[in-house]
Amino acid sequence: MSEALKYLLENMGQLSTKEKALAAHCLLSAMDSTSDDDVQKEWVSLAEQRSAELELGKVEPMTWTQIKQEL
Repeated sequence: MSEALKYLLENMGQLSTKEKALAAHCLLSAMDSTSDDDVQKEWVSLAEQRSAELELGKVEPMTWTQIKQEL
């Protein structure tokens, strides 16, 4: 992980909601969707894996409120 990304992640809590939205927009806009065809396959694979873990009871689902409390 690059130092720039580490810095962003460590300081994300200091951003306002609007700043977070702008950062997310900039990151998504900067991605070149034609440059990495495997990304979509990886996301689908991860989603299927997580879904199977939930269905098998290996993990417990969390609400958005619970996630925010942990952060």
